[in-house]
Amino acid sequence: MSTAVFPGTFDPITNGHIDIAQRAAALFDHLVVAVYAHPIKTLLFTPDERLKLAQEALEGWPNVTVETYDGLTVDMARKKGAKAIIRGLRVVGDFEFEFQMALMNRTLAPEVESVCLLTSKEYYFLSSSIVKEVAKLNGNISELVPPHVVTALDEKITELGEEAGDRIKIITMRD
Repeated sequence: MSTAVFPGTFDPITNGHIDIAQRAAALFDHLVVAVYAHPIKTLLFTPDERLKLAQEALEGWPNVTVETYDGLTVDMARKKGAKAIIRGLRVVGDFEFEFQMALMNRTLAPEVESVCLLTSKEYYFLSSSIVKEVAKLNGNISELVPPHVVTALDEKITELGEEAGDRIKIITMRD
């Protein structure tokens, strides 16, 4: 049975992530969507919240499981018996970063391939950061994330109040 790991912070999961997961799940017998628990960046949702959002988004997919992990992605891939690490590419800048990561992963675990899938054209612009910015500014994100993520973002931003500004930096949606 061929297994692949699709890692990410998924803060929150978007329709772009779901697009990549769906296509990867068609290529492999089993896909593990691996939610990185403690990245070195400011996150809006806790690891458990991100896990639950991703699980709900991918619920009912028979060959997909969602779980959290810490440490090296190649170690997670080895633990799961994965033959591949899946990454999505949106723009040219993604390629440079993913190429560097793929080479490092190959150095650490030559038996695990890096497989990059090009994002569908309707999601080229989409990132979790942009979704959070638009949500914080009361924009419509209903076409960008599943409905339960829209609700979770609204609730989290309301819950955090002024602190949401510390966790969601407005970078791309200025003026």
